[in-house]
Amino acid sequence: MKLVLLADPFSAHVIKWANGLNSKGIEVLVFGLSEYDPTQFDPRIRIEAFKIPQFVKWQIDGNWMKSTYLFSIIKLKQVIKKFKCDILHAHSASSYGLLGALANFHPYVISVWGNDVYNFPQKSEFYSNLIKFNFRRCEQIFSTSKIMARETSKYTDKEIFVTPFGIDIEKFKPFYSESLFGKNDIVIGTIKSLEKKYGSEDLLKAFIILKNKYPELPLKLLLVGRGSLENYLKKIIKDNRLEDSVIITGFIPFNQIPRYQNMLDIYVAPSTEESETFGVAILEASACEKPVIVSDIGGLPEVVVENQTGFFTRPNNPEMLSAKIELLIFDYELRKKMGAAGRKFVCKNYNWDDNLNQIISVYNQLIENKSESI
Repeated sequence: MKLVLLADPFSAHVIKWANGLNSKGIEVLVFGLSEYDPTQFDPRIRIEAFKIPQFVKWQIDGNWMKSTYLFSIIKLKQVIKKFKCDILHAHSASSYGLLGALANFHPYVISVWGNDVYNFPQKSEFYSNLIKFNFRRCEQIFSTSKIMARETSKYTDKEIFVTPFGIDIEKFKPFYSESLFGKNDIVIGTIKSLEKKYGSEDLLKAFIILKNKYPELPLKLLLVGRGSLENYLKKIIKDNRLEDSVIITGFIPFNQIPRYQNMLDIYVAPSTEESETFGVAILEASACEKPVIVSDIGGLPEVVVENQTGFFTRPNNPEMLSAKIELLIFDYELRKKMGAAGRKFVCKNYNWDDNLNQIISVYNQLIENKSESI
């Protein structure tokens, strides 16, 4: 089977999909519109990165995305024909979804990601109709969570197949990882882009509350990622004289993330928007036997068993968040118990190998249906 993934090759999620499907014997070609790190991909994977010129870029939901323009459509059609593609799969129903729709290749699959169905269609009736057009052109729609599938159903009558974004439990597992802090420090942290949507400012404020309340405790905060709030957060850190207690790592390659998950004692995901539809990093933390604290918003409650694998908190509430963290700070045994329960939960429900097999079975059915219709 030959698969063209129409997606951002810089995305850690796309890297994981491409490498995972490749490991199952599928020939994968990634067609993207942005720069990428070739070392993150299996060398057998082909990548076609068509770079849209700076003057024709446009912004969607706060992220620079490359729109669908004449030159990239022509190039995509050429790639599909030369590669002898069997399946075209777009990741995101907006920009890449439109590219795939205009390529007019079938079978065509779209995976919704969040902003593309929560925010993009709300911009105007034109954008809403654009999403509906893209869905009409595809044979199958995938969603990683039930709540996002319900949101997607506002724009299509087609059945939406829920395909959880599973975890590679052989890579994400508990192991010793040398800390960036001291050996006896209690490290609280998150692995997400430093954006308002992911609540990084709320986490920092909650940490400051705890540091002021318990100055004698060796509490540390690890923020793994980069984003538009980085300089703002660094100013808060400096103003509160926390330079020795907080580290912002900047960008970390996906293949290094298991190391950083295992540096943490408590994983926190205080997301603030409903478009946060599936907590991959939360499941990765659970797979590494870390207790988790997450906002009860969007699809995040689907990946946490309350009071067993972690706690829920309200979004935009640093005080409540600090209280939940405090419970785990003072109860080492509870941290261990929740962490162990978290890994069992992931292994049972979100095994990456099982999720890949689900996707491949759908691909095979679509190809079979096409052959029968010819």
